[in-house]
Amino acid sequence: MKIVFAISEVEELVKTGGLADVGKALPLALKEAGEDVAIVMPYYKVLADSLDLPTACETQTLFTEYKVYNFEVRVMDWHGLPVYFVDYPEYFMREGLYSNAYEAYEDNGERFCFFSGAVLAALQAINYSPDVIHCHDWHTAMLPYLTAFDNTGFFDKTRTVFTIHNAAFQGVNLLEKVPFLRHHPGILAQVHGGYINMLQSGIEFATKVTTVSPHYAQELLTDLGSHGLHERLVRRKTDLSGILNGCDYTQWNPATDTFLPEHYDADNLLPKQTCKHALQEKSGLPTNVSIPLIGMVCRLTEQKGFGYILPILDELVQHNVQIVIVGTGDPKMCMDLGEFAQNNPSQFAFINGFSSEHAHLVEAGADFFLMPSQFEPCGLNQMYSLAYGTIPIVRAVGGLKDTVVDNRHSEDATGFVFEQPRPEALLACIRRALLFYYEHPVKFREMQQRGMNTRFTWERAADEYIKLYESMFV
Repeated sequence: MKIVFAISEVEELVKTGGLADVGKALPLALKEAGEDVAIVMPYYKVLADSLDLPTACETQTLFTEYKVYNFEVRVMDWHGLPVYFVDYPEYFMREGLYSNAYEAYEDNGERFCFFSGAVLAALQAINYSPDVIHCHDWHTAMLPYLTAFDNTGFFDKTRTVFTIHNAAFQGVNLLEKVPFLRHHPGILAQVHGGYINMLQSGIEFATKVTTVSPHYAQELLTDLGSHGLHERLVRRKTDLSGILNGCDYTQWNPATDTFLPEHYDADNLLPKQTCKHALQEKSGLPTNVSIPLIGMVCRLTEQKGFGYILPILDELVQHNVQIVIVGTGDPKMCMDLGEFAQNNPSQFAFINGFSSEHAHLVEAGADFFLMPSQFEPCGLNQMYSLAYGTIPIVRAVGGLKDTVVDNRHSEDATGFVFEQPRPEALLACIRRALLFYYEHPVKFREMQQRGMNTRFTWERAADEYIKLYESMFV
C-alpha cells in the first residue's frame, strides 16, 4: 500500500513538539511492516540552512485568483524512505516554524493551506499516486477537503486519514486571511461568521478520523472534551477511532541512556539511586536518596494541570518530599514557581528551561512523575516514566487513562490516578502515593518493575493503522 504522510514536522529533521515524534516513528514503523511510505513536509529555513537537496521535478505552479505560486519540490532519502519538501521561501524561509520569538505568524492559515495544495501538486508532479494520504493536525487539515474537490482524476482512488493530535489547536482563520482558499469551489460551505475552521474541515472530509488514544477519542465525543467540535465529531462517530501512540524505546531506555550517570534495568534497580543523587545535585536540592522525589517535565500551561498544582504547593512541602519541575512557558507560572523555589530551597527546585539531559535525568532520578493534566490526548512522559521505573501520578484523562493503571483497582497497578479536576483531588492522590512509598517498599519496587516491563510500541500502533487503512478499501 502506498501511504503519504503530510505533516508539518518530523523529529530528527525539525521539531517543536510531540507531533514530530509521531512524524518520525510511525512512518518508519509502517515501512518496517512492509508498506510503501513517503513523507511530504515544508522546506523550512532551518532545513535549507543545513541541507542542500536536489529538486525532484521541474518548478511547480499553483494558480489561484489571488496569486500565482511557483515552488520547488526537493527530495532526500531518509532512513530508506523518501521525504519530499515543499520549497516556497515566501512562506517557509523564516526563523520559526509557526512563530517568531514573540507571536504566531499572522498568515499561518494561508501558509499551511498553500502547503496542503502544494502536497497534491507535488504528488502529481512526481507521479506518486497514493492509496492513502495521512494528514496530521490543523496544519494539513485542509488536505482531505482539497482532495475531495480535486478534479484532475489523479486522486480518485485515494483515501484520506486525518489524525487529531490536539483538538485545542484548530487553525481558525478569517477566510480573507487565507487567500489560497478564498475562491476555491465549495469553500463557502466551510465558512461560519467569516471564519474557516481547518480542523473542522479535516473532520468533515477525511475518509477516516483518528486521534492518539482510545480514551481521548471518547472524550472528543462529549461536549466538555471536544473543544467545541462535539457535533461534528458525533456525526463522524462511526469513522472515528483512537490509536495509542507508541514510545521510542531506543531513546528512552535506562539500560542504555547516555544521559545517565549509571544504567539500570528492572532486574537491578539499585543504580537508580545514583541517578536520584545526580538529579538532586543538578537541581540544587540536598542529596538524600531516601526522601521521595517527585519530578515533572513539561510546558508551563494550564493544560498541564498547574491550576491544580500551584494551590497545593504549600501543603505539599509540609510532607517529607522533594519536587523538581523542569520547563518553560507561561511567564506568571515561571515567576510563581521561581519564588516558591527560593522560599523552599531544600524541597523544591524549578528549572526554567529545557535540556534533554535534565529531562532524562528527571525520568531516571525521580521516584514519581507528575502529570495532572486538564486534558492529555496521548502523553509520552508517562510512558517514559514507566520505562524508567518512575511511578506516574496522573489524572484520568486521554492517553493517561489508557496507559496508567491505578493502584486502588488492580494487582497490575503501575501508578496513581485521580479523576476530579480539583487541587484537593491531586493532593489526596499524591498523599496516597507517598504513603505507599513509605509503608510498602516491596510493593513499590514491584510496581516499578511492572511499569518497566510494560511496552507501548510503534510496531503495535503501525499494525492498527494498517488495519484502518485496509478497512477503507473493503
